[in-house]
Amino acid sequence: MKIIGDSIVPFEEFFKVSNVEEIKNTKPNSLIFFEYNEELLKYCYLNNLNYFVQINSVKEGLYANSLNAKYIVCKKTLAKKMQKIAENYMFDSKILAIIKSNDELEEIALDEIDGVIYKELI
Repeated sequence: MKIIGDSIVPFEEFFKVSNVEEIKNTKPNSLIFFEYNEELLKYCYLNNLNYFVQINSVKEGLYANSLNAKYIVCKKTLAKKMQKIAENYMFDSKILAIIKSNDELEEIALDEIDGVIYKELI
């Protein structure tokens, strides 16, 4: 299970962006994060960038995986649905559920979701 944002577990630094210009201003090989945006998805895909994206629907998750997102971030209820789809279609993207505290780790692990990210980071 991937854990992003916990004080005990080191995690890769990432940069939150909201437009292409901000992406251009990040260091080369940076991990980029943004809320679902088709323009940013296409830009990252075409430029072979390392990124992850927050989604609000299954359809957005399907596009994110198809466009090579490293991680797909969503609320716990959607994460359960996306994880099942990801396993069925053998996604390359990993599903991350948004959590508020480490008290939720066991629940996510029992739901067999790929990982978590703390809400405070995003």
